[in-house]
Amino acid sequence: MSQIDVLNQEGKVVKQIELADAVFGITPNQQAIYDAILVYQAGLRQGTHSTKTRAFVSGTGKKPFRQKGTGRARQGSTRATQWRHGAIAFGPHPRKYGMKLNRKVRQLALRSALSEKVVENNIAVLENLNFEEIKTKKAVALLAALGFERKTLFVADSSEDFDNAYISMRNIPNAALVTVSSLNVYDIVNADKIVFTEAAAAKAGEVFAA
Repeated sequence: MSQIDVLNQEGKVVKQIELADAVFGITPNQQAIYDAILVYQAGLRQGTHSTKTRAFVSGTGKKPFRQKGTGRARQGSTRATQWRHGAIAFGPHPRKYGMKLNRKVRQLALRSALSEKVVENNIAVLENLNFEEIKTKKAVALLAALGFERKTLFVADSSEDFDNAYISMRNIPNAALVTVSSLNVYDIVNADKIVFTEAAAAKAGEVFAA
């Protein structure tokens, strides 16, 4: 078990807790991280692109000119791919880009990404994210107290009261708040800093270790 400081919302150390080595202290598996990000990004693609083949291009199918004697290359239809307003050869058609990743690989990728952040010293733990009111200025002050100016991902447990904090962070471009259950590898890798609440760190140690 590795120990980490627990900070209050003023950025001061109030105590220390232990992070589960099975989640935050493994040797990162880069292939698992790569595969998880690939699957995530593939799932974001809509796949609604579409082009028309000769069967769907509007226009006549009449032969534009006779086969021989014109000195030109023979043509069977003005809807062929080489003609203006003709069909598209080998163009994209609607399809699903979704891919599947085994659960064990997905869990390994999460543990690897989190462990990498620990090695880089880019993980912090907060007591809680309880805001008395919805105020963006409060969220900005929290980031300043932590000394984080770049992309910061806050992670809370679904059982906590973080609604005011979530709404307060919506207008801050370099901050986001998610729950442990919705945490994914792409968000972890994309963030410069990860800030867990104390409850979320404990929950992640239980959920992702399986």
